[in-house]
Amino acid sequence: MASSPLPMPWLEGLNAAQREAVLTIDGPVLMLAGAGTGKTRALTTRLAHLLITGKVLPNQTLTVTFTNKAAREMRDRVERLLDARAEGWWLGTFHALSLRILRVHAEAVGLKRGFTILDTDDQLRLIKQLMELENIDQKRWVPRALLSLISRWKDKGLRPAQINQANLDDFADGKAYKIYEAYQARLRTLNAADFGDLLLHCLTLFEQNPDILATYQQKFRYVLVDEYQDTNTAQYLWLRFLAGGHGNIACVGDDDQSIYGWRGAEVDNILRFEADYPGAKVIRLEANYRSTGHILGTADGLIAHNENRLGKTLFPATEEMGNKVQVSAYWAGEDEARAVIEQIEDLQRDGLQLSDMAILVRASFLMREFEERFLETGIAYRVIGGPRFYERQEIRDALAYLRLVYSPDDDLAFERIYNTPRRGIGPATLKTLATYARARGLSLSMAGDDILHTDELGAGARNKLATFLDQLKRWRIEGTQKTHIALAETVLEESGYTAMWQIAKTADAPTRLENLKELITAMAEFDDLQQFLEHVSLVLEALEADTQEKVTLMTLHAAKGLEFPAVWLPGWEEGLFPSQRTLDDSGLKGLEEERRLAYVGITRAEKHLFISHAGNRRVHGRITDAIPSRFVTELPDEHTDVVAGEGFGYSAGFSSQNRWAFNHTDPYDTPGWRRAQAFSAKPSLAAPARDVEAKGNWLTDTSDHDFAIGQRVFHPKFGYGEVADFDGNKLFITFEKAGDKKVLANFVKKAS
Repeated sequence: MASSPLPMPWLEGLNAAQREAVLTIDGPVLMLAGAGTGKTRALTTRLAHLLITGKVLPNQTLTVTFTNKAAREMRDRVERLLDARAEGWWLGTFHALSLRILRVHAEAVGLKRGFTILDTDDQLRLIKQLMELENIDQKRWVPRALLSLISRWKDKGLRPAQINQANLDDFADGKAYKIYEAYQARLRTLNAADFGDLLLHCLTLFEQNPDILATYQQKFRYVLVDEYQDTNTAQYLWLRFLAGGHGNIACVGDDDQSIYGWRGAEVDNILRFEADYPGAKVIRLEANYRSTGHILGTADGLIAHNENRLGKTLFPATEEMGNKVQVSAYWAGEDEARAVIEQIEDLQRDGLQLSDMAILVRASFLMREFEERFLETGIAYRVIGGPRFYERQEIRDALAYLRLVYSPDDDLAFERIYNTPRRGIGPATLKTLATYARARGLSLSMAGDDILHTDELGAGARNKLATFLDQLKRWRIEGTQKTHIALAETVLEESGYTAMWQIAKTADAPTRLENLKELITAMAEFDDLQQFLEHVSLVLEALEADTQEKVTLMTLHAAKGLEFPAVWLPGWEEGLFPSQRTLDDSGLKGLEEERRLAYVGITRAEKHLFISHAGNRRVHGRITDAIPSRFVTELPDEHTDVVAGEGFGYSAGFSSQNRWAFNHTDPYDTPGWRRAQAFSAKPSLAAPARDVEAKGNWLTDTSDHDFAIGQRVFHPKFGYGEVADFDGNKLFITFEKAGDKKVLANFVKKAS
């Protein structure tokens, strides 16, 4: 008589697909796990199953996560299933596991045991030293940008000797490669590595030492990987090495949630899994335990427009359809923000907690409107993934300038921006000035006027301080002659503050510029500078209060992995979402990543989902017409309810099908587009808001530029090129290495 199978209580509660993912032990396995489908449970149960059944010992498995938090959670879950402490496990992030390997084999990659790992400050200091040796202008070529470029090369698994024509960069006239080579040599001299080296050195170790690689391949009999869609090239190669012998690799991922291409993630890694591992079994986890049927139907209908995907269809585990997704159109961004707050209040009255609600935006500058409305209504909120609008560095700096212009005795404002951007007034000068001021009971500004006529400071420091104080005096005079908006534009421009962020090549520089533009927009709602500064003071005071229940306000990128009963997705307009910058830089690949980002936003919602767009929005300091995002047109009719907000109407230009066709070469004939056309028949209304007085290309997209067709220009990212044509402030440029691009005039400079 055949014996009955042993009970496996750890499998209880798994659905059929999850159970299959756990029990398919040998060979390559891809768990294609949609949002909310219990992928973490499936992965942890698979690891527990391997250990409980004695298939392997704990130190014979390699489990890779992307964050330390995910590693801790996985360890805790498996320990609960095993009812035992984890001993000897190889479970952690790519970098932590790589470091563990390198500590044993440091000499094989040219390091000594006990090598140090440099932090960002140390890396920057080393980069600056090397740039000085090469006589590279660090004002034009920002050291942090070079460090970022080197990190990208390392993420691609490229050592200096592997940089070829396709990977070269125009940074510092092509000297980036030379500095990368010197940087790596200097790290070895210091017996140090940076974060990117941890994987890069492992790749070198495995390539050059087949015996060491074979040892690890035999040791790790089973490899498990979480969030495989987020792997970069170096991580992909690292896994290929370690799983190359036995092929027992199980990866969990969702190609539809690959949204980190801007930081090196390659969605192609998961798309070619079956080609990389012949005979691989793909198990689709499609039963969603998070969202209602209409929300999932909306997500599936949208993401189906992506061509490069493996494909799956989510369905609610409870078969609950719930409310349809509400798609709303508003006249202006202000109307949209007010309506969202009203909807939040309605749901709160219905019993939903504030902490159950989230507003997810594509760009952080869109948060400001919602923050203002929250403060007006007294609704508590929190910003995840960054400070609130008026707490951001660039906003604090700009406000300090305005405070100092308005109130010359504001020493705190003086101390914040006296050398921001750098104008040669160092800490020693400030200390001398502060000592002089305290001894005479003067403010720093007043003391500055006095000290210029003494010998307290050297000639150079006196001249630089005098220039700064003269600027402040001139701005105060101009403040009596122009609007507070024009004054703010003048101050930020003439101080060099906006130029500082324009030349900065850090990833967050464009966002900081957008936030400064949004600050100018906020000022337009007030009559004068005094009224605005008083408003900000009250806002900052209100932010100090803390309550348990808060609405969450965050970007879509920061929301990945989270879930909320109610979610709002505002700002679904062309140019904002999908981001025009992403489309210009990455074309179809960028568009598909933007659509995946929309999919991530939709699948954060459990029961209530609101999507909205506005007919006009104050962007970069002026009101601009907007058309609905192409993503709005792709939402399926059967899962959405369309609502026109009060006062909504499209102008003729807004509703023109010809305009849509002009902006998008792909023809659209979707249910959503037909809805947009139906809305266009409604009468237009006059815009209720006033425009912002604009000055300077940094603030507005204006057609006022002096570039001519045939003009040779330079772009910080794309290098040298020639203007082929232009449309308003958009230049069509043929770059020598990057090919044809469309860029804004204020992002390029004339070249000789």
